[in-house]
Amino acid sequence: MKVLENSSKHNTPKKQKTFQHYLPPGDRCYSCIHCRANLAAHSELISKSFQGSQGKAYLFNAVVNVGCGPAEERVLLTGLHAVADIFCEICKTTLGWKYEHAFESSQKYKEGKFIIELAHMVKDNGWDEQNDS
Repeated sequence: MKVLENSSKHNTPKKQKTFQHYLPPGDRCYSCIHCRANLAAHSELISKSFQGSQGKAYLFNAVVNVGCGPAEERVLLTGLHAVADIFCEICKTTLGWKYEHAFESSQKYKEGKFIIELAHMVKDNGWDEQNDS
């Protein structure tokens, strides 16, 4: 979420300030390995069977604290897709991508979903007390 910050009494331009979104305490989630910003709730995990550019990756239905770059067409393992790189809003590390459009009908389920590579995330909040599924 972005809001405008009030300017000082001098006529300086207003700056955009990014506020970090925190997922509910105690809920299992995935966080940025570089700055520990929450990225996704475990309940938003769709699949652990994806491949990113740097190895294994997870597919999520929804994410937080993530910015999105411009969409571009890329040929991935499952065919041609329009994807946009996603990055951590806090530390600006590229995390994976968002599927904007799938050209193959069998891949349409990915549209609007997010890939985050395991190399860029860590499990947070309550994994010790619950099953590691």
